[in-house]
Amino acid sequence: MNLQRPNANDATQTTNRSRSVVPVSGLCTRCVDNCKGNCEVFKSSFRGREVIYPGPFGHVTAGADKDYPIDYSHLNINGYALGLDGLPKGMEAGPDTATFPTVDTSTEFGWQNKVSMKMPIFTGALGSTEVARANWEQFAIGTAIAGISLVCGENVCGIDPALERDAQGKVTKAPDMERRVRLYKEFQEDDGDILVQLNVEDTRLGVARYVVEELGVETVELKWGQGAKCIGGEIKVDSLERALELQSRGYIVTPDPSNPAIQEAFKAGSIKQFERHSRLGFIDEEDFYRSVEELRALGAKRVTLKTGAYPMRELAMALKWSSNAHIDLLTIDGAPGGTGMSPWRMMEEWGIPTFYLQSMAYELATLLDEQGAYVPDLAIAGSFSEEAGIYKALAMGAPYFKAVCMGRALMIPGFVGKNIEKWLKEGDLPKTISEFGSSKEEIFVNYETLKDRYGKDIDRIPLGAVGVYTYADRLKVGLQQIMAGSRCMNLASITRDNLVALTPEAAEVSGISYVMDAYRDEALEIIKG
Repeated sequence: MNLQRPNANDATQTTNRSRSVVPVSGLCTRCVDNCKGNCEVFKSSFRGREVIYPGPFGHVTAGADKDYPIDYSHLNINGYALGLDGLPKGMEAGPDTATFPTVDTSTEFGWQNKVSMKMPIFTGALGSTEVARANWEQFAIGTAIAGISLVCGENVCGIDPALERDAQGKVTKAPDMERRVRLYKEFQEDDGDILVQLNVEDTRLGVARYVVEELGVETVELKWGQGAKCIGGEIKVDSLERALELQSRGYIVTPDPSNPAIQEAFKAGSIKQFERHSRLGFIDEEDFYRSVEELRALGAKRVTLKTGAYPMRELAMALKWSSNAHIDLLTIDGAPGGTGMSPWRMMEEWGIPTFYLQSMAYELATLLDEQGAYVPDLAIAGSFSEEAGIYKALAMGAPYFKAVCMGRALMIPGFVGKNIEKWLKEGDLPKTISEFGSSKEEIFVNYETLKDRYGKDIDRIPLGAVGVYTYADRLKVGLQQIMAGSRCMNLASITRDNLVALTPEAAEVSGISYVMDAYRDEALEIIKG
């Protein structure tokens, strides 16, 4: 099995010259002296560190394409011809009553103060990357009207050009954070919530106090890591002045913008961008409990934790400590994840893949449960994009996993809708869209539904947000159909028995029954009469 191909990828805008490539190194089998490029070694020879990252920054999101030995495609969903679980009170099982549109896809998370969502999905942490900032209106309004949660990621205050701080260096005003929170809350109804994430720099800057006391944020998320990388958050900046500003705020900026040689290289044009890095976090049990209590003392109604694709030891710490602290939600982000800015080869090669990581998490959560301990609500992240994957993740993690965290898949509809709005104004719709019409009412299948719901306020909703809503609605209908086929009328009725493993290896890793063993005993009893 060819699991990965180093040295060339569209993410780094590189290609091999030859069709014959050494599997391990990714080098062409015949590397010639006068080659004109453009493999990663070739491009790195003159652009160096720039080739570490997918690009161009601010215009793309990237997802690793390593082919793992086992993933969720190695599971299939059981459908049944009898039985029905999760019927609403008063409903009878039957073809005229238990129809798929009646399936309830709502979920909730939290310890004492629950958050309800219309769908078991929420966004990944959309933080300080340019692609998140530039498209925030689409994402915030779209998720709010869809009734799902939105995570505002790390470093948003720290990179705000208009940031104001007090004498102790704590944030007193951050207009971009204010904008982000306001846009979501303005369109939020009864479901969903906005979570604001904290890393090392955010903690030092006093972001938690600011967003809770000044902006009314109710849920704060501590961050241990993510699936896309095992290093802190990163962005690129394209001016020397901006790089120096961020360095003065305490960020790690590379190459060093205060170095005269680097400044000359930037002026000469060889260095075109600087990288801003967050510091590595180091976890400590007592510090973790203290942080949770401090956030609650500030007035946060909910404290959540996001951890990355670490080995089983760190996963156990996340679960056990979250149990002891009564964390409201633990999001576990598996490899390879998606990114707006992560080292590409790190994303390809680091971390525990989502399928394996969720299998570990289920095992550990079960042990906690058997001890009579509090098991926090769990969510899984790591390259999910459609309803079958959502179902499989919820079933494999039942009853502990309440939702799936989706990164790039929930961003794409925002891009698409935003661009449709632009193309409509310019009269330049591509054929892939114009075949459905030449107006927003014709193009967006859910537009009239939203117009009926919001009336004249529909004009305040950008088409990128309509795209997010429309995509979420597609996921809901698709999930309703799958749930109905497995005779589960609500999420709580989904169990691990609703899955089969297609290979012995997938069965061994996940604990899901191998397809040739599932329901075997019941089948033999039927035959024996």
